[in-house]
Amino acid sequence: MVLEYDLIGEYDVSLDSKGRFRIPGALLKDLGNRDELEFVIAQGYYDNLVLYPKQVWDRTIRSLDAQLNEFNPDHRRFGMLFQRGANKVSPDSADRLLLPKRLQSYAAGEKQLILSARRDRIEIWTEAKYDALLEGNPDSPVANLAAKIFGGSTAEPQQPL
Repeated sequence: MVLEYDLIGEYDVSLDSKGRFRIPGALLKDLGNRDELEFVIAQGYYDNLVLYPKQVWDRTIRSLDAQLNEFNPDHRRFGMLFQRGANKVSPDSADRLLLPKRLQSYAAGEKQLILSARRDRIEIWTEAKYDALLEGNPDSPVANLAAKIFGGSTAEPQQPL
């Protein structure tokens, strides 16, 4: 069974000294049964992280595998970049998620993060990086490669689904 999500909203969360943040109650409600929640957290197109419900991650990877040619260097590189740093994570009993050590560097020492819920995934940003993205068109090798492979422009990278 593939669950469909219609996530929306921006949420301010605090990162504790152990690299954990609490999932806001409104998001938990939209995500469904807390006891069965499992996510994959990975690097985003820009200098951010993306939190995927596990079912969404699995569907996205299957779709990418069907669209990418392993023998095309650009396709192979994009597949590797897309999955770089990906880790399974689950909320603890206090509804907190632990950012894996390798991915904590994306918080750049910041303790305040913004969760931007977009359709079926949740982007994780520092406030400065989020504001910079919204104010302009930052260069991103991953977004540029996605635009080259899937069409569109770097200003509006296409979802690989």
